Amino acid sequence: MKPNKVLVLLGSPRKKGNSAILAEQIGKGAKSCKAEVETIYLHGKKIAPCKACMSCQKKGAKGCAIKDDMQEIYPKLIEAGAWVIASPVYWFTMSAQMKTCMDRWFALRAYQKDPYRGRKIAVAMTYGGEDPFDSGCVNALRTFQDAFSYTGSDLVGMVYGSAVDEGDIKSNRKLMQEALELGKRLAKE
Repeated sequence: MKPNKVLVLLGSPRKKGNSAILAEQIGKGAKSCKAEVETIYLHGKKIAPCKACMSCQKKGAKGCAIKDDMQEIYPKLIEAGAWVIASPVYWFTMSAQMKTCMDRWFALRAYQKDPYRGRKIAVAMTYGGEDPFDSGCVNALRTFQDAFSYTGSDLVGMVYGSAVDEGDIKSNRKLMQEALELGKRLAKE
């Protein structure tokens, strides 16, 4: 694991969407602290849902039994010391692209013993409406908190805000600054 490598996972179908903009800002903060940042745009990747075959959990497993685009993502997840999870809120939680990818992380233990412990995580979420509660954003945030607490990962921080039209999030200067600072903390801690 490279402590100064940050892997950004974009879970929106919009490459230049609001959650991607927040993630990019986190990346800028990390880069300002000399971190290496790589971004993966999940939409359009061929990532099948986990089929609960348990092959990846068997003694001597060589990885996930499903041969799709996750095979190129697994080594990047293992290599990076920090992950940025970026997603818009879709139907009161994270996007399907992000959830499908995260479900497949179950196989990470076949690639590395205890792949989550100590891994630094930052989350960037955007939602329509004005309230993180009635938009469902809080559901996704809670999922991340619970998952990364369970895995022993270090949830360094979360940034989230309201934006509907592509690029709207840029007008929230306070949030953009928070995202930049989160990236710096991600690279330093």
